[in-house]
Amino acid sequence: MNGLDMKYPSTRMEPTAQQPWLPTQWDKEADIVVVGFGGAGAAAAVTAHDAGAKVLILEKAPEAEAGGNTRVSGQGWLCVDDVENAVTLLNALSGDFKVPQAMVRVWAEEVAGNNDWVRSIGGDPREHNHPPAGIEFPELPGSECVHKYHHGAVLGYSKTWEFLEQSVKSRGIEVLYETPGIALIQNGITKEILGIAATPRVGAPIHVKARKAVILTCGGFENNQDMIRDYLPSLPYCYTTGSPWNEGDGVKMSQAVGADLWHMNNYAGPSMGLKVPEYRTTFSLAPLNYKLEQPGGMICVGPDASRFCDEKLRTRHGKIRRHGQWLPMAVPCPMFMIFDHELFGAGPLYDKSPSMGWSRIVDCYDWSEDNLAELGRGWIRRASTLQGLAMDIGLSPLDLEAAVVRWNAHCAAGSDPDFGRSLMLAPLAKGPFYAVELVPSMLNTQGGPRRNEKAQIVQPDGTPIPRLYSAGELGSIYSYLYQGTGNIGECLAFGRVAANRAVAEMPWD
Repeated sequence: MNGLDMKYPSTRMEPTAQQPWLPTQWDKEADIVVVGFGGAGAAAAVTAHDAGAKVLILEKAPEAEAGGNTRVSGQGWLCVDDVENAVTLLNALSGDFKVPQAMVRVWAEEVAGNNDWVRSIGGDPREHNHPPAGIEFPELPGSECVHKYHHGAVLGYSKTWEFLEQSVKSRGIEVLYETPGIALIQNGITKEILGIAATPRVGAPIHVKARKAVILTCGGFENNQDMIRDYLPSLPYCYTTGSPWNEGDGVKMSQAVGADLWHMNNYAGPSMGLKVPEYRTTFSLAPLNYKLEQPGGMICVGPDASRFCDEKLRTRHGKIRRHGQWLPMAVPCPMFMIFDHELFGAGPLYDKSPSMGWSRIVDCYDWSEDNLAELGRGWIRRASTLQGLAMDIGLSPLDLEAAVVRWNAHCAAGSDPDFGRSLMLAPLAKGPFYAVELVPSMLNTQGGPRRNEKAQIVQPDGTPIPRLYSAGELGSIYSYLYQGTGNIGECLAFGRVAANRAVAEMPWD
């Protein structure tokens, strides 16, 4: 039954031939089952628990790797200071990819309350970007409302996530780790969601009864290469800097019970990173960081051995301005960072400081100070000449040499007429020469099941699937452009909306 709309009568259900959707037994039960333990899952679980509901969380990752993208992000959340300006801003960010105005307004109102909620559960909001700092698109109307906060004295280093995690654990909310949800259990007549089937890493599959509702907070599909090829334009593959556990499970489960999808082509990327078989996520290389100046020469080339971008450009979460539009940065695959011996010897190519990113926060790979260990692993390729390097990595020797000659001429002239690069205008001077193969990288996907202003997952005709809610990056509100800290801000906001609506449901038995 949908307790908000009173659409379906309350019935007690037992497994019978007339009700084949029911399992023979429920192995676990709760009022609210939350699927995914990241920022959105934590906000939903805490809100539902504090409203008097019994809550159970299913988490795909082991406990040591839980937290989703929230855990390895910069730890900031959005808190706007004016609801009307926030409405204006989100409409401007959406552009031609419009979002229903009822949804926009609830987002604005709830995001404006993020700090009050964090304080109410014992948090300590600290502003780290005050306007105009931190506004990603200052030219858009309403952007002056943007304020960016984090928990505690330190920005990054999982501090906001640790606070949210402790808020769940201190309430005694049960979390089943290594127990991914695989299928929603739906009444075949009323279409209500009654629970969820899950598969623990150890033991037999289980059926979890949700007396009031299921809330999906299990992130996007940034680690599902098939879905990337299906939904993200021009990407033959892409890898994430975030949690490797986000594989599109929530998209598939919601589709199976009739959900519509939205924003499936939107993602926070691409950037360029190093991906190696030994590790599940990408390494962000220091020479490509827009903030860093290092000695030595470096360019990036595509499969035709020519440059294709300003390698030091600060993108807007992967978007760049082209032909009057914000579009994803071009990433012709395969791509290579080509550099000289001076850059190789100037220090590590990777900053291993554990501030953010899965490779820094969770895997904690200890990159060597002289880059020799990575050279030995084959992550970096070396040759005494550019021609030899080109042959080693499968590029045209003549074309690569021409690209370097052209770049060196730009450096001598003091400007880059091809792409306007202004940082590290240094020639590739002395060999040996080096190459690192790069891949398209992203933070997260924004698409998933369409939700309404009540955080209900809806069908293609717009009607809600009873007792099914979502929050966070799974079907995010962001349809086109993205304001930094917006995802955690939305996790907190719609985690609360989903929980409050779900708690108001009447139990189905």
